[in-house]
Amino acid sequence: MASFALLVGDEAPERDMLCLVGGPYVVRRGRRFNVPEGSKRLLAYVALHGGRVDRSRVAGTLWPYGSDNRAAGNLRSALWRLKGAGIEMIEADKVVLFLKPGTVTDVHQLCDWAARAIEGRVTDADLRILHWDPEAADILPGWYDDWVICERERIRQRLLHGLEAVGHQLLRQHRPADAIEAAMEAVRIEPLRESSQQLLIEAHLAERNYGEARRTFRTYEKLLQQELGIEPGPQLCSLLSSASVTSL
Repeated sequence: MASFALLVGDEAPERDMLCLVGGPYVVRRGRRFNVPEGSKRLLAYVALHGGRVDRSRVAGTLWPYGSDNRAAGNLRSALWRLKGAGIEMIEADKVVLFLKPGTVTDVHQLCDWAARAIEGRVTDADLRILHWDPEAADILPGWYDDWVICERERIRQRLLHGLEAVGHQLLRQHRPADAIEAAMEAVRIEPLRESSQQLLIEAHLAERNYGEARRTFRTYEKLLQQELGIEPGPQLCSLLSSASVTSL
């Protein structure tokens, strides 16, 4: 599948792109290259930690069992496998590892998009995220390392805030249909998130689709009760009341 970055538009498609969404894998001139199994975590770790990390820290985190010498040997082997696969994205000296200058990562593009959205600087091209790959919120699926879980949640939260910011901007531009798409994507990623559900209801109300707004509220109300045993917040309830659609 296409990565997030390719869907929103890569300004330099001739450059290698490291994809962690549904990955990791590498895209080079439109071709996909699989990362050797023994090197996946190394490449992902460096990418998720700013593209520059201390060698000993990487070795100790990825290979915590055994001696320091063994961990250092495993690190050298992982680097060798990358080179053998033609994926020379990591450069190294005796102290640090860093991504090769010019390397693009889909996660960094996603976070840049979210930052623009939150700050209100999105362009028309940025709105193409509304038609992205369904895997785009799934960073390194199936990985349960602590450092992965932490980064995955951080990125997911940035993404959700970005989608909501775009949705509100679209509402201000009197584009409720597009706002509904943004809200529905956020709801798909996190169905229990009330701010996303509220955005979706606001977008339905902007189209005067009161039945859709009511149906969305009822579905969310039932989900909250089943999953958390609580009711929707007063702000969400008052939103429907003020629109005179809750003779619920």
